[in-house]
Amino acid sequence: MAKQKKIKVDKEQVRQRIKKIWPLLKKAYPDAKIALKFVNPLELLISTILSAQCTDVRVNMVTDDLFKKYRKATDWAEADLKEIEEAVRSTGFFRNKALNIKGACTRIVEHYDGKVPDTMEELLTLPGVGRKTANCVLGDAFGIPGITCDTHVIRLSGRLGLSENSDPVKLEFDLAEIVPKANWTRFSHLLIHHGRNICKARKPDCENCPLAKHCPAAKNEQLWLR
Repeated sequence: MAKQKKIKVDKEQVRQRIKKIWPLLKKAYPDAKIALKFVNPLELLISTILSAQCTDVRVNMVTDDLFKKYRKATDWAEADLKEIEEAVRSTGFFRNKALNIKGACTRIVEHYDGKVPDTMEELLTLPGVGRKTANCVLGDAFGIPGITCDTHVIRLSGRLGLSENSDPVKLEFDLAEIVPKANWTRFSHLLIHHGRNICKARKPDCENCPLAKHCPAAKNEQLWLR
């Protein structure tokens, strides 16, 4: 592989790139949305906690029965921990996930009248909830713009030259400065869909990528933000 060329750019140039790729992503994935199945904020919170190091398909299989048995935060808070562990075992890291789910629901019952809070600050007080999970819940359950920095968003942001940061929190703040706030949630979904379908980790399909002409990585360039 040829050595990448380093090109100096500023944030305004990156904003202009986003303006160009935004309509292309919307056209490519008009129905892009979260893959986790849920009907209320609590179900999405539980599903997102379970999705760590697990596929959305597996999580949906598990929660299909779980959400019929545990319907309210009190159901989870009062459930036996071992019982929850067995119910979520197939999602991996089941002990930590069960502990976090029970702990989060207990706090929701004790501090938020059994309802999932709708602010970043409050969500971050729940066990097992970081900014990625909080943004997911805010954006998809409450309609409050949030940037979900999963592995796809991190990878594509680097390849597209949107940020030099691979740390999800730093990347979130970088993207918040260059992506219009109203588009935060959908932009996350579009990048995730593109990462799953075209811009894969091991072998990106640059030949069939609608973003290739705007992508530094496809042109073997490395952006140097100034």
